[in-house]
Amino acid sequence: MTYAITQNCCNDATCVAVCPVNCIHPTPEERAFGSTEMLHIDPRACIDCGACADACPVDAIFPVDSLSAGQREYADINAAYYEGEEPLPVGDEVDGPNFHVWGEPAFERSLPSDFGPLRVAVVGTGPAGMYAAQDLLLHTAAEVTLIDRLPVAGGLVRYGVAPDHPATKKVGDTFSRFHSHPRVRMHLGIEVGRDVTAEELSAHHDAVIYAVGASTDKRLGVPGEELPGCLSATAFVAWYNAHPEAVAQGVDLSAERVVVVGNGNVALDVARILVADPEALAATDIAAHALDALRASRVREVVVLGRRGPEDAAYTRSELLALKHVPGVELVVDDHDPRTAAAIGAAGAGDRAAVLKGLARVRTGAASPTDGERRIVLRFHSEVVEIQGGGGGVRSVRVTDGGGAGTVDLGAGLLLRAIGYRGLPVPGLPFDEASGTVPHDGGRVAGLPGSYVVGWIKRGPSGGIGANRTCAAETVGTLLADAVAGELPAPKGDAKAFRRLARQRNRRVVDARGLAAIDRAERDRGRRDGRPRVKLATVEELVATARSGRLLRLTR
Repeated sequence: MTYAITQNCCNDATCVAVCPVNCIHPTPEERAFGSTEMLHIDPRACIDCGACADACPVDAIFPVDSLSAGQREYADINAAYYEGEEPLPVGDEVDGPNFHVWGEPAFERSLPSDFGPLRVAVVGTGPAGMYAAQDLLLHTAAEVTLIDRLPVAGGLVRYGVAPDHPATKKVGDTFSRFHSHPRVRMHLGIEVGRDVTAEELSAHHDAVIYAVGASTDKRLGVPGEELPGCLSATAFVAWYNAHPEAVAQGVDLSAERVVVVGNGNVALDVARILVADPEALAATDIAAHALDALRASRVREVVVLGRRGPEDAAYTRSELLALKHVPGVELVVDDHDPRTAAAIGAAGAGDRAAVLKGLARVRTGAASPTDGERRIVLRFHSEVVEIQGGGGGVRSVRVTDGGGAGTVDLGAGLLLRAIGYRGLPVPGLPFDEASGTVPHDGGRVAGLPGSYVVGWIKRGPSGGIGANRTCAAETVGTLLADAVAGELPAPKGDAKAFRRLARQRNRRVVDARGLAAIDRAERDRGRRDGRPRVKLATVEELVATARSGRLLRLTR
């Protein structure tokens, strides 16, 4: 029996580090690492030890024999990656006590033995920031200050991962163990530029790492985009994930058809949530207000628009495969353009477009269907020309049809644009308007000694959760090299001085005890409703719960 990596693969390569026979590829040392959608286990070399499954932070690795019907294809995907390649020598083929030939060891995090502990601030508690904090805490004696503008930690894991992907959210458990680390100080609810300046952060720390992500979205630039009912996927995801800055009752689901513009994983996420069985979502941590709205929803069809063909779609093959197995939801392809059928027919076994073979073909028109099960329609070679209004909101979406030869109006009451994210300037840091990132060299902010970036604000909105691990390793490596070279400015204030400053500027700062109180309260609410947790959805609720829980512990 062998193991296989499935849909939830986060690409952080934790499994690679524990595999005794080097059967998981590509590794971080290989050129293909970061360019493949997922990692793969070589079934010819796997020895069925299960170490990778134990180490996987997102529960993506299972014995092939235990895969469900909807997951069986992943065994073939893993095996197909190694077709035509010679297996690495293992076992008796290796002249030595190890299972396979190991490369030369590298000690990239070594510091002089007499080097004092650094004090590093990490701005942002999503995956990028927490991978950086983890690297510092595990490999150095650094003291880490965690800062977030929201009064709760988690970032993308808490507010960006779809609620029906609970395994992906488990990476948050890996990060949360560092929240109460003895060398960590937490200041949640502090915003750089509002409560403290970048200069003040630097004055109290040896170095500052900014992991603020890409928090806004790109625009379509078409007439009607400002109409009510035309939203960003960012806002919609925030709404169903109980982000405290999302409007609790701000999404109208009274129309039978929704148009989603974009062909990435986020587009598939929002399409799937819109037509999924609300009772299945009731077993997740979806926002209570979103669950109520989805239960009352009239949405029966979601049309996902792609400007290019199925061979160029940005979503991963694994997410598309999963979309074929959503209970009660039919996945179909719009064949309005002959290029779509041609691309699917010509697709090789390992191509994304091959997943679409065998799906029903339809033609979407002005009206949505009135019978049958709920469905998701993938419509390629189609661009939005205009969003038309009526009745105080979106009435229809005019899109190109038939290779751009004409247009067709798709009746819809909601349009969600999922065409990419964009970073915002951080007050006090340089900013490249063209790329939406902070200019840097290996993570070192240009012209600001002691300041660093990691994640999407560093490299742009590309790569999933696990990609941040390698990104953070580069940034932390640059920071430590600067420290050894004596290039970090000496801080003027200490940790206590920064704590006083933070609380003077914002009396509602949440610390590690407050965060633990929030976690307990949400889990308690979830147990009452038979759910993993029920999230507190406003800043006021989060801060009040953090305070009451902390005071209760202090009085015991």
